[in-house]
Amino acid sequence: MIIGVASGKGGTGKTTVATSLALAAADSGLQVTLADCDVEEPNAQLFLPTVCEGREEVGVLTPVVDPARCTYCGRCARVCAYHALAVLPGQVLVFSELCHGCGSCALNCPEGAITEALRVTGVVERGSLDGVHLVQGVLNVGEAMAVPVIREVKRWGRRSMAEVVVLDAPPGTSCPVVETLRGADYALMVTEPTPFGLHDLKLAVQVAHEELSLPVGVVINRDGIGDKGVDAYCEEEGLPILMRIPFDRHIAEACAEGVPLIRALPEYQRRFDDLLCAVLGSGLGSGVGS
Repeated sequence: MIIGVASGKGGTGKTTVATSLALAAADSGLQVTLADCDVEEPNAQLFLPTVCEGREEVGVLTPVVDPARCTYCGRCARVCAYHALAVLPGQVLVFSELCHGCGSCALNCPEGAITEALRVTGVVERGSLDGVHLVQGVLNVGEAMAVPVIREVKRWGRRSMAEVVVLDAPPGTSCPVVETLRGADYALMVTEPTPFGLHDLKLAVQVAHEELSLPVGVVINRDGIGDKGVDAYCEEEGLPILMRIPFDRHIAEACAEGVPLIRALPEYQRRFDDLLCAVLGSGLGSGVGS
């Protein structure tokens, strides 16, 4: 089963929940992979300091034009939806940073003058610790497109053939989040009981539930601050609140020291076991493939 841990905003505790959920699955005897899809700032390894066991450069296949074969007809530029090519008299300009690697230019070139070469935009790394197989992507500094790296992180996660794959999503509701949640069986939303948390939770639920048709459950972190707006929204929308994590100094200290919650406070082991059972039961019962 593939579980996406997401939220509309950053700093709500997605990685805190994702790492402890993965550890709970491993402790129960399941084969589990944690895929850190927040490739612009991956931080799951702060809680699971694995030794790198494999590393691969990934990126986007961008066009390379053979001037000996090119007739400068302009078809490649016309079919490019992202304006990554411009054809001038006797010259083709390739703006590789705009290229999405769709391959249309090479496919449509009547002279076969276009081949593709990998433009490296990041790396994917893997390791393991405490029964958890960790895969993370790291986007190169200055790169704008995170999706190709996220796609490779998910592919590496699927290759592990784990019984449970936990996807730690980036914040927000844009393309990187959509790509992370696409193909998941369940979306676990981590939020906080504040007006900002509620606003962004609504956006995230719209993406996961309404656009991707995923079953959704909610974890309220820093419970006890703010107001009851998140509770009221979840009740109105029929979203189950599967766990409440209080606003607690001991939890903050554990996070600051990079210690997973269920390791720092053993009383949370049972709570994450229950969370895992609730998610597995809801995902399998939703009719979505495991």
